[in-house]
Amino acid sequence: MTGRGMGVELPEYLPSGRVVVDGQGVPLFWLSDGPAEVGVHRRLLADHGRTGLWPVIAEGHPQDPLRPWQSGELSPQPVSDIDRYDAAAVMRGFWTDWVTPQEHEEEDHDFAELEPFGRTCPGLAEPGEAMASPEAAADWYVGELEPAADARLMLARVKRGADLPAMAGWDGPVNHSTDVAPLLAMLRSWEERFGARVVRIGFDTLDLSIAAPPTTEEHALHVAAEHWAFCPDNIDQGPGSLREYAAAIRGLNSWSFWWD
Repeated sequence: MTGRGMGVELPEYLPSGRVVVDGQGVPLFWLSDGPAEVGVHRRLLADHGRTGLWPVIAEGHPQDPLRPWQSGELSPQPVSDIDRYDAAAVMRGFWTDWVTPQEHEEEDHDFAELEPFGRTCPGLAEPGEAMASPEAAADWYVGELEPAADARLMLARVKRGADLPAMAGWDGPVNHSTDVAPLLAMLRSWEERFGARVVRIGFDTLDLSIAAPPTTEEHALHVAAEHWAFCPDNIDQGPGSLREYAAAIRGLNSWSFWWD
């Protein structure tokens, strides 16, 4: 049978769920009625090449689980919008914006937390060396996660996981970027350079499996700089410096992001 508006065949082993549509009735994603089942997620992940449906564990706002996936607080945009952005240019743009002093800031800020780069954007890091296939890393990470009680299984008809947030209308980084497409261009680049796969998406969070993480101090520091451009809160409201953050992600097969 077709997916009740999804335009594709839904796997027979899916639990009960429904298709969420936008204001014009265009299908955005399928959402399970009950809690996300790790076993089903893993099976869907393995079947993506056949079904064209990318699965993620979708969690709601900690204080209001219906937000945003069931409350309608969604801003879907065409996946083609991501094509307009170059990951390296996006990183330079965010870096410049964040290191340029605002009217209320001191001009002589030393940017110690960004050592050794300071005001100078280092550009994109070199690709990592694979420890496993991206699919194997994603399968492992799904098993490691402990979804919230309200977590649901989400499916979107996209060619790659990095495109799912646009299709689903995710606004998680709105306080960092009102347009999610530039960030997803960086995410696509991580898929290619580090074997990243989107595994879980929340109200303002994102969790990725990483098949080829940085394993040297220098490489991890360079990747940490990308993370700062992508999600400054990870560093500014976390360890406080790129060096400490780099030490934490070195050799790690998962990356997590949270926007204030």
